[in-house]
Amino acid sequence: MIDANHQDYVKSTQTGTIYIVDPSPLNWLYVLFNTMEEAVRADHQGRIVPSLARELHWVNDRTLELSLRNEVIFHNHEPFTSYHVQQAFHEERKWIAPHPPGTWVNLLDGTTIEAIDENTVRFHFPKPDGLATGKLRVYHIASLLFWNVLGFGYKKFGTAEGHW
Repeated sequence: MIDANHQDYVKSTQTGTIYIVDPSPLNWLYVLFNTMEEAVRADHQGRIVPSLARELHWVNDRTLELSLRNEVIFHNHEPFTSYHVQQAFHEERKWIAPHPPGTWVNLLDGTTIEAIDENTVRFHFPKPDGLATGKLRVYHIASLLFWNVLGFGYKKFGTAEGHW
C-alpha cells in the first residue's frame, strides 16, 4: 500500500524528460520492438501472417499487394497509411546493409512500391522472389516523426551503419 506522502511525491515528479540509458549492445532492438511494427510477422510455426497488413496476396509472380489495417495509430497519434509503408521502404533502401542479420533480407534491387490508395500498397519486383513475404518481416514501419527526427541515426551520423 502506498501512503499519501508517497503518492504526492509520485505526482510531483511526473514532469520533464525521461532519459533511458541501456548499455546493452542490442539496445537498438529494444527501441525498434517498442516503437515500430511490420507489415507481417512470423507466427509460432514460422508462417508469415499479417500484422499491419490486413491481408497480402500475389497479383502475379512479381507483384505483391498488401491491404493495410485502417484505424491504426502511432504513439504520437499519427494515423497509419500506405504512405508510412512507402516511407519506410524508401528510408531503408538508403542503407547498404539495413538489417543486422545480413543483406539476404533486403528486397531485390530494382524493387519498387506503389500506393494504390490510403490502405493498399503494391511491391513490384524485378523478378520472382519467393522470400519476399519473409523479407517484409524485417521492414520496420515507423511514424513520420521518427524518420524526420531520428531515422536510426543517419540524421545525426549520416549513415545507419556502424554506430551501434
